[in-house]
Amino acid sequence: MNSRENQLKSFDRLLTIMDELRSQCPWDKKQTLQSLRHLTIEETYELGDAILDNNLDEVKKELGDLLLHIVFYAKIGSETNDFDIADVANEICDKLINRHPHIYGDVKVMDEEDVKRNWENLKLKEGKKSVLEGVPRSLPALVKASRIQDKVAGVGFDWEEPNQVFEKVKEELEELQHEVNEENQDKIESEFGDVLFSMINYARFLKVNPEDALERTNKKFIKRFQYLEKKAIEKSKSLKDMTLSEMDVFWEEAKKI
Repeated sequence: MNSRENQLKSFDRLLTIMDELRSQCPWDKKQTLQSLRHLTIEETYELGDAILDNNLDEVKKELGDLLLHIVFYAKIGSETNDFDIADVANEICDKLINRHPHIYGDVKVMDEEDVKRNWENLKLKEGKKSVLEGVPRSLPALVKASRIQDKVAGVGFDWEEPNQVFEKVKEELEELQHEVNEENQDKIESEFGDVLFSMINYARFLKVNPEDALERTNKKFIKRFQYLEKKAIEKSKSLKDMTLSEMDVFWEEAKKI
């Protein structure tokens, strides 16, 4: 691994390159905070894919892309004298020190749950009116639900046992089925949302990240379906002309791979 000296040199190199690109490259000169936003979101998802695939070489590359974006935003901020990369780094350093009084102060904690509770309480002392203020509005709904539940649990609003949450899941499923039987579309949507919310909460008690779990299932399904498509082509058949029984043969084969 690189020494701290080499790490700092590489970061200084990146800052220098950013300065050069911002002053000389037509594309980089035109970028704004707003124009970079969607690209940053895309890069974050690409990093997420690499992590799920456990492709460490890709993780390294995607982290570099994200680091570039951070440096880019800071460069733009420096041009308007609002903030620069030092301000960004110092801001997070100060926050980490303030949010970890069990390391940089005299607060005692027993476990990670104590740390999470202290974290949320400290946020309120910093002036936040709600523990939910830190949940970005633009998060995908599944991720947002997970973050909401994490945060309220951090201040003690939580179930005590996993079985209680599972009972809630079953209760919500029964309510959904009732509305399905009643054919009330608005209430079906509402109850379906409640089922998803309770399942995401149950995942937390099982120590499962629901976003990761669903994406792994997505990837698994894609792999199996593409195997089915490949086999259909080998048999000179079109999927739309095959029966479910015929497709199921290849699907079962795919599950064994």
